[in-house]
Amino acid sequence: MYEEINISVEQASDAKILIISVAARMAGMHPQTLRQYDRLGLVQPGRAGGGGRRYSERDVALLREVQRLSQEDGVNLAGIKRIIGLEQLVGDLQQRLHELESRLEEAYTRIAQMESPYSGRDLVRQERPSTALVVWRPRRAADK
Repeated sequence: MYEEINISVEQASDAKILIISVAARMAGMHPQTLRQYDRLGLVQPGRAGGGGRRYSERDVALLREVQRLSQEDGVNLAGIKRIIGLEQLVGDLQQRLHELESRLEEAYTRIAQMESPYSGRDLVRQERPSTALVVWRPRRAADK
């Protein structure tokens, strides 16, 4: 009689606070299965001071995904480990791509500023706003 709890992997917390019995109950598994998955490297829980395993909500969501791949899709544990590794790699690469796109956009902005017709040739940048008063008077025909 397990209570079903739905957790999205993307929105799940990374805080390693759940003891193995709670994580197993949330994932709908036996605690021994979680220990086996830990030994195989499928799910890597944190460790408490006394050495006990601590799981996060994200770990529980991953355990459910392992169970789904195994039972519904018929993927063996070695295949599941490979899938998890590739998904983590894709996530890391997507994050790196986002960072590089941001840096590229910043570089394009700096280049555009440097290529501006007023960049540094006609205008002088001031660090502080000036309090000087500038009066402009058009030239008269007699002053020419």
